Amino acid sequence: MALPTQRRISPEEYLQSERVSNIKHQLIDGMPHQMPDVSSNHNLLTGNIACELKQQLKDTSCRTLVSDMKLRVADDFFYPDVMVVCSEDNLDPYYKTAPTIIIEVLSKTTRKFDQTAKRLRCQNIPSLQEYVLIEQDKGEIQLFSLAHHWQSFYYYLGDRISFASLGISIAVEDIYERVDNEDVLSFLQQKQQDASQSAS
Repeated sequence: MALPTQRRISPEEYLQSERVSNIKHQLIDGMPHQMPDVSSNHNLLTGNIACELKQQLKDTSCRTLVSDMKLRVADDFFYPDVMVVCSEDNLDPYYKTAPTIIIEVLSKTTRKFDQTAKRLRCQNIPSLQEYVLIEQDKGEIQLFSLAHHWQSFYYYLGDRISFASLGISIAVEDIYERVDNEDVLSFLQQKQQDASQSAS
């Protein structure tokens, strides 16, 4: 079953149709938008950071959810690549409303929206503490922090990215494990050279 894409629909109609649709859609200003295909790098980055978060949060009340779980923001619905939910006031099993962290892996088709309109809408979520953008074509992560009035901070290969709201940190290198881009290749080559020099 396909969602109507030429007219505005209500959140209720969207939710009902999305449950039986073979294709995932986001709902933005009442209009359904089909989710784009993702690359292998995109998939690896999503899996890597989700795995790291899940491991470090296993003894806490926080849950790590990946891209099949919807996020409701007012009457909009998104599929974040990763979100961490530590408390929930919504009982619907098909979407969440109170994430602590939202993480998006940037791609050419979604970059502008994820960086601007989507970020600004999500920053209105009362529970949200951090919004994270991960580059897939280079080794760069941008973190927006509520604690710093939504100022952004950049992290690169060799750094550890700190999630203050969760009290944890993750090596950027681990997030980019097996990702194929020039920054990762250069970083690993330099790391190997440094190890060789230290051993000699």
